[in-house]
Amino acid sequence: MRVLIVSYSFPPAGGVGVQRVAKLVKYLPDFGVEPMVLTAKNPSVPIEDANLLRDIPERTVVVRTRTLEPSYKAKAKVWRDAAKPNPVRRAIARLASRFFVPDPQILWLPSAAPELRRLSAAADVVLVSAPPFSPFLLGPLARVPFVLDYRDEWRMAASYEMHDGPWATRIIDQLEPALARRAAMIVTATDEFRQNLLQRIPQLDPDRVVTITNGYDPDDFESIAHEPPPPRHAPLQKFVMTYAGTTFRHTSPKAFLAALRILQERDPAILSRLDVRFVGRIVPTEEALFNENPLPCVRRTGVLPREQALRMLAQSHVALLILDAVPGAESMYPAKIFEIMHLRRPLLALAPQGAISRLIENHNLGIVVNPRDPVAIADAIGRYVRAFEQGEIIGPASPIDIERYNRRAIAGQFAEALRSVALRHKSIPSEANF
Repeated sequence: MRVLIVSYSFPPAGGVGVQRVAKLVKYLPDFGVEPMVLTAKNPSVPIEDANLLRDIPERTVVVRTRTLEPSYKAKAKVWRDAAKPNPVRRAIARLASRFFVPDPQILWLPSAAPELRRLSAAADVVLVSAPPFSPFLLGPLARVPFVLDYRDEWRMAASYEMHDGPWATRIIDQLEPALARRAAMIVTATDEFRQNLLQRIPQLDPDRVVTITNGYDPDDFESIAHEPPPPRHAPLQKFVMTYAGTTFRHTSPKAFLAALRILQERDPAILSRLDVRFVGRIVPTEEALFNENPLPCVRRTGVLPREQALRMLAQSHVALLILDAVPGAESMYPAKIFEIMHLRRPLLALAPQGAISRLIENHNLGIVVNPRDPVAIADAIGRYVRAFEQGEIIGPASPIDIERYNRRAIAGQFAEALRSVALRHKSIPSEANF
């Protein structure tokens, strides 16, 4: 069986969103599914990581076509101008944002569409993964049944890139039901995404909407498998906290930094015992928060190779996870959560009540705090530091059964779903030849 995977971003493009598709391409052949990939040749993305190409089997057919988008640097300037008080610049930026609906990646579609028609003729099913969501428009052009993969909810993803105004919302509200009804199946990354989609589009058959989460790949941890645990308390040993991922308005550190300043007022010596690392890209608006009254215990590493970022998490006493209380956040699983679970690092999660808080509480992974309550965040940090200084072993209270989140197991779930779609439309072998 062959599947054509359509994804705007694909290695060497980096970032957490690329992981889902890259790991599918790596593991689907284990379940008798041969993937082909259609992706952008010059994607307008902020991060590249050539190491991710190691996950892609050499035999995989990868077709790359050019997008007409400007560079990511140029797009970022438009977003910055939209946030400035200058009315002329803001108007120009908003006009540009309004023009590229559902998102700027629509400029990839003119070159992608002919290749989709050609490649889909050799496939049994097409899987379109988003965000960005413009590629969903390619689904109906396929010569075979197509499946839509929601890594995020469409409306929330639109708000990432300032495509959440009334004009864009109206268009999304028209496009999404039309595309969803035509899809042979829909995959969502959380149960909450699934429920929200079924509520928004009641005409959908619930049996055609399935949840397949993100996960972790054990192979990514081979080089750090024998990494010693973070050291226990000693006179000069600092308490290490690490945030790994992009810092932007939905993962803003504003309340966390305010909490550190509260701790500084309560006990000035406590900051000298903290080592807080932010690993990853920080957008300019959030960078300003770090530059105002800088805290000596906080350091920013910038973007690091994935292996190094995982090593820094493994060496931490506590992993920091931030998800602001924005509309839709209650339905999300930040993808980094599964790697933190695999590392067995306890969590300080600044997150709203919802999908992520339930996952953390069900597995006893750590402390969940209101992401907009600096006092509560300061209290939680204090609890962890006191436990550390008293010599307590900080970690999950009981073993965590996370095998279901193994990327290979997840690829198996995708293989089963894709095969069921193909079986409904033509006769193919019902069992994979493992």
